[in-house]
Amino acid sequence: MILIVCILSVAAIPAALCSFYLLWMTLLSARPRMPAKSSRQLRFDVIVPAHNEMAIIERTIASLRALDWPHDRFRVIAIADNCTDDTAGVARRAGATVMERQDPVKRGKGYALKFAFTASADNNWADAVVVVDADAEVSPNLLEAFAARLELGLHAVQAHYGVRNSMASWRTRLITIAKGAFHIVRSRARERMGLSCGIRGNGWCVTHQLLARVPYQAFSLTEDLEYGIDIGLAGYRVAYADEARADADMVSSEAIASKQRQRWEAGRFLLVRSRTAGLLKMALRRRDAVCTDLALDLLVLPLSYVALNVLGLTVLSVLASLLNLAPIGFLWIGLGCCCCLVAYVARGWWLSGVGARGFIDLLGVPWFLLWKVLLMVRRGKSKEWVKTGRETS
Repeated sequence: MILIVCILSVAAIPAALCSFYLLWMTLLSARPRMPAKSSRQLRFDVIVPAHNEMAIIERTIASLRALDWPHDRFRVIAIADNCTDDTAGVARRAGATVMERQDPVKRGKGYALKFAFTASADNNWADAVVVVDADAEVSPNLLEAFAARLELGLHAVQAHYGVRNSMASWRTRLITIAKGAFHIVRSRARERMGLSCGIRGNGWCVTHQLLARVPYQAFSLTEDLEYGIDIGLAGYRVAYADEARADADMVSSEAIASKQRQRWEAGRFLLVRSRTAGLLKMALRRRDAVCTDLALDLLVLPLSYVALNVLGLTVLSVLASLLNLAPIGFLWIGLGCCCCLVAYVARGWWLSGVGARGFIDLLGVPWFLLWKVLLMVRRGKSKEWVKTGRETS
């Protein structure tokens, strides 16, 4: 009996901490207050890192050129990084300024961004840089949302990173719901608490003043999360612009999605091991809520793992209670954690905008969880920028 209680305790502690953390975020996920309009005076270099994206980059450039911002106060700059196709030519004909980079050793999105940020700083024209992925479409108010917050004294801003093809398949709808929870719910809560929503990889902005103080040195598989942590450790937070969007394509093919998730999950676990201790140490030293939350964000594993933890706790608690091997309190903890996760996912679904179709797709979550577990068992070890396979519509 003692052994069963110990096993249930080991399962209950992380399940309860993660679940109630997510519930707290859910309860604080009302829309944050928007800042006043900007003076529309700031200048931006909008950076589009691209590796063999000739098939889609024209659409992205067109979206950026249509931004509602004075045309003499922003530039669209495509970085054709180690390309073997005509990405540079397509981007140039679409109206972007193109920089070509060839380096067989320093490969990856992080190196491309470092190259672009350095060139922008040397040019000494822009006040800030914006990063938009080569497969994204942005809302016209993107630069206005960034400028309004920069003029308040903030130095880093993240727009909502959404899904452009949310209704393409059950998989893209579930990803949209997941982003509704992970991006909107958590980011709104952090903005309301004055914390950092972090960098999400697409649709983010930093000032050159911040880049001078916190040089960009993020070259891992999850370079976005890495630099967001560097910003937090330096004493800054990343604000969340809820009213602006940068929506990118998500793959519906299982084979392509598996490779994409393998790289992202592997990179995230590397950051958990390498950065959590430093964040907690800085949080204690400075009594810093931003670093504390960034550490908690790393420690809360992907939702599939939290769900499996809670499911395992609940099933074991039921069996232990029926056999009188453990107190019924463990079962109540498991059921409470289930309620927290249901509320979190339901809020993500509501904010995702996928409607009834997405709600029906949630019934397939058990199969999605199984897919994620199998995916992590066979995850790869690539450290390079491997372009995600694209699907033609």
